[in-house]
Amino acid sequence: MSGVSVGAAPVSSMALAVVLGTAFGLGVWLLVGLLPRWRALSLERRIAPYVREVTDPRGVTPWLVTDAWAPPTLGRAFAAAGIRFAGLFGSSATIARRLAQAGRAGGVEEFRARQLAWGIGGLLAGSVVLIGVTLTGRFTPLAAAVPGIAACAGVVLCDAMLQRAAKARRARLQEELPPVLEFLGLCLAAGESLLDALRRVGSIGSGELSRELAAVVLETGTGSSLGESLGALSHRLELPAFSRAVDQLVAAIERGAPLVQVLQAQAGDAREAARHELIERAGRSEILMLIPLVFLILPLSVIYAVYPGVFMLRLGLG
Repeated sequence: MSGVSVGAAPVSSMALAVVLGTAFGLGVWLLVGLLPRWRALSLERRIAPYVREVTDPRGVTPWLVTDAWAPPTLGRAFAAAGIRFAGLFGSSATIARRLAQAGRAGGVEEFRARQLAWGIGGLLAGSVVLIGVTLTGRFTPLAAAVPGIAACAGVVLCDAMLQRAAKARRARLQEELPPVLEFLGLCLAAGESLLDALRRVGSIGSGELSRELAAVVLETGTGSSLGESLGALSHRLELPAFSRAVDQLVAAIERGAPLVQVLQAQAGDAREAARHELIERAGRSEILMLIPLVFLILPLSVIYAVYPGVFMLRLGLG
């Protein structure tokens, strides 16, 4: 039997063989990628468990397994292709900044590989839709663009999710900043040093900013100066209030000024900035609330009020 009929359009066995062969080959590739590798682990994999306190203080990184989002073979292929893919969608510095703001542990190459995987997934989904449209006899020239559009949509969606995660985390950091600064001021007023106060906040706190400060303490323990670690954190997060607080702290440390008053003043400024941000957000929400009123409710009200009078005038004139 040379063909199968679906509706009115004949379907060749060659097209069906291509689809089934592609699916079978992809399945074999995934199974081969899941097989254990007998070669020695890389130097990074061998050393990482012994320096977990610095590289992964929370102990959540699976050092002895491969990436959870792809088998080893696909992971290496995506990582290699992601490097070539990097120049097409945004700069590496922008992606690195967003990853740091979102609190993602992976690097730029890993995100590019994941972004490429999303694009390939969109391409496959679009190809399935195109094949389905072709098999049902409804193919149009516009349908040929569906795989490309789906691939671009997958890439853009991956980047949009990263931007959303970074924005949400920056908002949480902004909310946590005033109480953290006040607690640091209390610790300093009790006689602790700035490093001990940061260590206490990092160990007691459970928020995003507390974890970032705990990472600063770990960097300081490995040889970095406190000012450099705080400056690097300020550069990664790009929070204006936190950047001002870090600049004031570093200047006070260099000049020998009292840190308690500096932290209290910065906590007050942070709360004032949060209040202004809340007022601005309320104003934007108020404008958004007017959109359905102006474009939906008000026109209907005008129609209900004017149309009966116009109808009665037409009856009277008739």
